[in-house]
Amino acid sequence: FLFFLALLWEIVSRNKLISPLYFPPISKNLVTFYQLMLDGTLPLELIRSLGRIFAGFFLAVAVMVPLGIAMGLFKPIYNLFEPLTELVRPLPPPAIIPVVMLFLGIGEAMKIIVIAFACSFPILINTMDGVRSVEPTLVDTAKTFGRSRYNIIRQVILPASLHQIFTGWRVAIPIALIVDIIAEMVGALNGIGRFILLMQRRFDIPEMYAGIFLVAIVGYALNALLRYLNKTLIGWHRAKFEPVT
Repeated sequence: FLFFLALLWEIVSRNKLISPLYFPPISKNLVTFYQLMLDGTLPLELIRSLGRIFAGFFLAVAVMVPLGIAMGLFKPIYNLFEPLTELVRPLPPPAIIPVVMLFLGIGEAMKIIVIAFACSFPILINTMDGVRSVEPTLVDTAKTFGRSRYNIIRQVILPASLHQIFTGWRVAIPIALIVDIIAEMVGALNGIGRFILLMQRRFDIPEMYAGIFLVAIVGYALNALLRYLNKTLIGWHRAKFEPVT
């Protein structure tokens, strides 16, 4: 399919069905992509963007995984945070960028906070649902063996919830990438989002498409990485819990 799409792009551009000024042949864009990767321009911008993405993502993980576990286990905590969660969750992450900029300016903290906000709710909801979906027989068996509540959470509930937790991570990572690109376009001096916008303003269209290609590749690679980790951890989870069930 990708080959067919690339071929169609090349034919449309070469035959000027769409102006090559705005839609250069894909072969030209790919050559530009290769050159920008080779001279280090795109890798440098990518490193800066990935730093923000992972900082925001892991900040959300550090806060929302424990909160999701607590909301899944304890009704009072769920009742306390559920109304706020449902109130804030529908907000599009880009909508809070102006508010965060008022307090933090356009520095790194602004982008990291916005990314963390965007990642928070997929991680929170999936963690909470994962905890709630744990088989009661697993918990009852652990209680029979005299496990403390802490050990039940650490040794039973958390491992049994890993699949759902990782699902939240897989949902959050593409969102983090998208929001990072938007935040960099709105207020950043570097990064792949800033690079794409700058190339568009300079009318360096092949360079702009090269940046877009890189974003697509990175999004695919991050999703593939989490799928691999998910599969690996689920295999470990099944091996650990199969004898118990």
